[in-house]
Amino acid sequence: MDTQHDNALTHALAAIPGPVPPSGVLHAVIPHTSRFTVVGNHLAQHAELSLVAIGIGVHIQSLPVGSKVGIKALAARFPEGEVKIACALRELEAHGYLHRTRVRLPKGRVATRTVFCNQPGAVLRGGVVPVVGPAVRSTGPAPAPVREHLRVPEPAPVPEPTAVPEPRPVPEPRPVPEPRPVPEAVPVPETVPVPEAPHAPVRLPSRTAPTQPRRPLPHPHALTPELRQASSAFLADLRRHAEELVLSEQDVEELIPGVAAWLERDATTDAIRRALTADLPQPLKHPARLVRHRLTALLPPPLPGIHGLALPRRAPVTPFQTCDGCERAFRSHDPGHCRDCRAQCWEAA
Repeated sequence: MDTQHDNALTHALAAIPGPVPPSGVLHAVIPHTSRFTVVGNHLAQHAELSLVAIGIGVHIQSLPVGSKVGIKALAARFPEGEVKIACALRELEAHGYLHRTRVRLPKGRVATRTVFCNQPGAVLRGGVVPVVGPAVRSTGPAPAPVREHLRVPEPAPVPEPTAVPEPRPVPEPRPVPEPRPVPEAVPVPETVPVPEAPHAPVRLPSRTAPTQPRRPLPHPHALTPELRQASSAFLADLRRHAEELVLSEQDVEELIPGVAAWLERDATTDAIRRALTADLPQPLKHPARLVRHRLTALLPPPLPGIHGLALPRRAPVTPFQTCDGCERAFRSHDPGHCRDCRAQCWEAA
C-alpha cells in the first residue's frame, strides 16, 4: 500500500495505437517556461567523456557568471571526492569545454580564471572565446505539470460505418499569396575577444626533489698487477655464490678498481663477498649496477695504525700528603706542611 503508482502515465501508455518497445526509455516532454538551461547533445551524449564529467559540465553550464567552480566548491556540493572531480575537470579541459588560465591581479596576487564553452567546435572554427553567461532562462513562475504532453502519437478516431458514402465537397481555389519582400540581413555584431593577462602565467616550482649525482667508483692508490688479477678473479667467481650476479667481461673491467680499493684496505674476500651477495632483490634486473652501488656505498674506512689504537696517556696526578702541623690533607709530591702552616712558620721566623 505504500508504493505510489502513476495511473495517468499508465493510461497514456495504454492508449498508444502502435507497438510499444519492450524495453528502453519513453520521454514525457513538458515544455519549460522558467529555470532551464540549453545543453547540446554533443555534451550530454559525448562518447569519450565519463558520466561524472558530463554531469559536472552540465552543472557548470547551468550556474550564473561568477559562481565558484573549483575542486573544493564542487566537492562540498556533490558527494564525489576531490580526486574524481579533479579527473572530470581535466577531461572537460582536454575536450575544449573548460579553459583554466592563471592570471596576475593588480595587487600582485595570482588567481585562476575559468571559462566554460558550451560549443568547443564553434570556438575552434571562430578562433575567439566569447565570455557569456549560462543559457537564457525565463524568470516567470514555473507552470503546473501537464500530463497530456507525452511524446506518443494520439490514437486516430475510428469513422462510423455508413451505408452510402456522402459526396465530398470540391474545395474552392484559394488565391495565391503575393511574395513578401525579403528583409535585409542584419549585421551580426563582432564578438569581443578576451583580453590577455598582462603577465605570463606563473609556473609553480616542482615538488620533486632534485636527483643526487651518482658517487664515483672508489679507486686504489696504486692498482698493481697483483690487485688487478685478484679483483678480476673475485668478480668472475661471484656467480658461483649467487646465480643472479652474472657479470660480462666489460662489467668486470669497469668494477676491478672498486674491488681493488676494498682489498687495499685489508678487507678479506669473504667480507667483500658477503657485502655483495647478501639480501639480493628479486628479480635482479641489473647485477652490474647493484655491485657498483654496493662497492661504492659500503666501502669500509682504512684500518688505523698502531699509534691510532694506543690508549691516550693520562696526565700525571699529584698525590695527597698529610700536613705535619695540622694534619690536613694537601696535594704535594713531597711530605711537609700545608700552605697555612708554611705561612705561619715564615711569620714566626
